[in-house]
Amino acid sequence: MLKTFSQVLTILLVLGISWRMGHCGVISSLDDNTEHDHRMHPTFNFKPVDRLYKRAMPMLKFDSSKPEEKYLEFWNDVGQDILSQQLASKSLLNTNMAKNVIMFLGDGMSIPTITAGRVYLGGEEKQFTFEKFPYIGLSKTYCANSQVADSACTATAYLGGVKANYATVGVTAAIELNDCRAQNVTEHHVHSIAAWAQSQGMATGLITTTTVTHASPAGVYAHAANRNWENDAEILKTNNDPTECQDIATQLIYNEVGRKLNVILGGGRENFLPTSQQGKRLDGRNLIKEWQDSHGSKAAYVETKEQLRNLPKDTERVMGLFANNHIPYHLDADRSVIPSLKEMVEQALESLEKQSNGKGYFLFVEGGRIDHAHHDTLALKALDETAEFDKAIKFARQQTSQDDTLIVVTSDHSHTMSVAGYSSRKNDIFGINNGQLALDQLPYATLSYANGPGYENNVLKAGAGLKRKNLKEINMKHKDYKFPTTVPLESETHGGDDVAVFASGPFAHLFTGAYEQNFIPHAMAYASCLGSKRTACHDGLHRQRQ
Repeated sequence: MLKTFSQVLTILLVLGISWRMGHCGVISSLDDNTEHDHRMHPTFNFKPVDRLYKRAMPMLKFDSSKPEEKYLEFWNDVGQDILSQQLASKSLLNTNMAKNVIMFLGDGMSIPTITAGRVYLGGEEKQFTFEKFPYIGLSKTYCANSQVADSACTATAYLGGVKANYATVGVTAAIELNDCRAQNVTEHHVHSIAAWAQSQGMATGLITTTTVTHASPAGVYAHAANRNWENDAEILKTNNDPTECQDIATQLIYNEVGRKLNVILGGGRENFLPTSQQGKRLDGRNLIKEWQDSHGSKAAYVETKEQLRNLPKDTERVMGLFANNHIPYHLDADRSVIPSLKEMVEQALESLEKQSNGKGYFLFVEGGRIDHAHHDTLALKALDETAEFDKAIKFARQQTSQDDTLIVVTSDHSHTMSVAGYSSRKNDIFGINNGQLALDQLPYATLSYANGPGYENNVLKAGAGLKRKNLKEINMKHKDYKFPTTVPLESETHGGDDVAVFASGPFAHLFTGAYEQNFIPHAMAYASCLGSKRTACHDGLHRQRQ
């Protein structure tokens, strides 16, 4: 007879894991498995864990990373340098009109992701380009109906200025998940800052490393009661009628905002092609050809980096779909064929500058696979995607003027990855904590997740119980190593903590403080005199665009 609660819990865990291994099978690659993508963003809520345990800090002794760090003069100099930078960057407010606005969205780029990413760059003291921006704030990410957000409701907030329900995009919280008919009620549509920009004659574009119909980019142009309705087949899966409510790919081609976009770059060919052409559409339509036919000879469709580099000089619109599903991770991609995020931004800025006719442009750029790597507890890939995201930001800031171009960098939500323990400076961020052992006398990882698929990858069956694997015997630096988790789940969840907002350029000071996520497009619109609400032009600071 079982005598303790711990014995019961151990057996239940073993039985649960055995059932999952026997019935769930092996999850295939994210790039060719839409169902796995859906598991990353389930349409139900999770219950929080309500017990925490805390242990005393161990007594540790490490050498300093640099000999000079032992002396007070070093740190005083560091402090004074930062003080000088802060005074120089904040002594005069930039209240110029933002002719151009670029929004960079690191999907799932939590604050711990940024912290760990610095070490990945070369050390705890390193900085990403966007961390050097003069103004930083905190954004509260919850949805209208959930504590922990997904990328759809957040896109509606940071692009449209309105908080929405979990898994809905471009519609108000009056629209419930899967309500096909309600999706068509225009009074519940939320229009993005891209729509506001187009109404002022500005050029517009979107770039993503996910499918161009995924939740974040869909916030630019779509109105959908389910973020997963990327093609007509997905609508049918929910027992709804795709002739009654348009799928997101169709909206991109035919809705007003999508049709007017000058630049569309990312992945997701399968959502535009029929099943007879390696696509997923059941209506037999080739939306790529329909896009080409509707825009004529000055619209270019491309599928490779080389084609993107060699666009005809008279190109007015470009659609680049570089993968059937999501663009492969930077560490997996064939760089001779698939452009990097930086290379896509480079081409987009050139095109938008040309097509803006002096009226400026709005560009949305998503580093979307930071999120996907976290969902699979692939911490190395998540940090590498963050580094690639930063390269694109660095290029954009260098190529534009802070006098007339506002750049805002943020995330939609966090993740459950933490940077834990008391490791020494410069310790391998992908390795084990070198400051202490766990109670089972085994090392533990510096990076770990509260939940996710890394659980089973890091435990052994030991009789009637479970035992953690010895991480010293595992290659934790392999790009596909799943980092340890506390709770076993098929896909790691998002986190509910605030995310950072970094801003540089006209009215960047508006982005300081802690605020609701839906404030972000209101501030961008104020700086660039867009939309019907309060702007710098309404306040008499600037003239409206002519």
